[in-house]
Amino acid sequence: MTPVPPRPSRSRRRAGLAALAALALAVPTPLVAAPTPAHAAAALQEVMFVGNNWDGTADVIRSRGDYARLGRINVIPDRTARLREIYLNPIKLAYFLGIRQGPGEGHDQFVDDMYTTPDGSALVVSRPSFADVVSIDLATGAVRWRFPVSGYRADHMAVSPDGTRVAVSASTSNTVHVLDIRTGAQLGSFGTGDKPHENIFTDGGRRLWNMSIGEVNTDLDAPWLDWTKGDRKITVADTTTFGVVKVIDMRDRLDAAGRRDLSDAVRPAVFTPDGSRLYFQVSFFNGLVEYDVAADRVTRVATLPKNPATSEDRTTWVNDSRHHGLSVSPDGSRLCVAGTMDDYATVVDRATLREGPLVPASKPYWATVSGDGRDCVISESGADQVTAINFATGQKVASVAVGDHPQRVRIGHLAEGWTPPAAG
Repeated sequence: MTPVPPRPSRSRRRAGLAALAALALAVPTPLVAAPTPAHAAAALQEVMFVGNNWDGTADVIRSRGDYARLGRINVIPDRTARLREIYLNPIKLAYFLGIRQGPGEGHDQFVDDMYTTPDGSALVVSRPSFADVVSIDLATGAVRWRFPVSGYRADHMAVSPDGTRVAVSASTSNTVHVLDIRTGAQLGSFGTGDKPHENIFTDGGRRLWNMSIGEVNTDLDAPWLDWTKGDRKITVADTTTFGVVKVIDMRDRLDAAGRRDLSDAVRPAVFTPDGSRLYFQVSFFNGLVEYDVAADRVTRVATLPKNPATSEDRTTWVNDSRHHGLSVSPDGSRLCVAGTMDDYATVVDRATLREGPLVPASKPYWATVSGDGRDCVISESGADQVTAINFATGQKVASVAVGDHPQRVRIGHLAEGWTPPAAG
């Protein structure tokens, strides 16, 4: 894996952000807030977890309103033991250092994704550099269970609608593992394309979609070298048998839509609430793609603004991303886009696929939905903060400081009156 070249200077990026602000379009109309889950009103409180990838911590913040920070959890309490194992194994050490120099941009990757157990007593975390998934007791901070993934790197996860199963991508073995979220026992697994990435449960948890992104850590980024990136596809598996029920090659669908210029490496993706449309980002593209699930075809492509300060040298874009982060409002009328390398986020009207105001943000890496459904919450990995943007107005609501290089942001639940283990 090769190191990522330096990004444009802060002064150039600030100038680009100022230029982007002038491109803002009309403000969208209000939407109705989503109801709070019933169990959040019981002995549990709804919160957001922010995974600080380079820190090895997760910040707990309020899931709505002022998004105030409630505490911080160490998700690598077993760091010494894990490093000892790695340094005693030459192959593991080679991958560990490769992750640091490649996707980690010179840093170890200690937390990629996280979800809470149904009873709110533990946080389940995928840890790329340690190639595992662990369950952290939210009261004591201790590791409850650990599942080493196949291969040498763990990546994105997904939790089933009932909260009992968690799926994790094992990047280097082209495998998705599905685990019992309470015990860590493997329930099943299935093979994918090269470098499995995003996972999404559908059909009430009966299906699991995995998007493989191929090799994103080389400098072979010129369009004519796209063939070097590997086998990229969407794999749909049955979550009872773990058999593959469908494989979708987006290359064919993009070509049929007249977009041979776009990569077929599907990055973050979201379904509309009714499951009829899939929206996704692809490598190297400042925009998003709309896919009709029933018709099995790409129906629309939206190109979003470029930041004038963003280098056109594709090798400077982190892990082949241009835009990386996508969420949909609860009523399905708005999409929220993190323009990672272009340093902005924006709310897109789904009917027209036209963007609203461009909200300046430093390397936004993810987008999710607030607990009340009113806001899109992005992680600003370049500024070590999360920022809420109102779906109705497209304007920034609040920013909250978190740890080093925040990436995934997930809704979760923990006990009312919870205090961080270090304080308790």
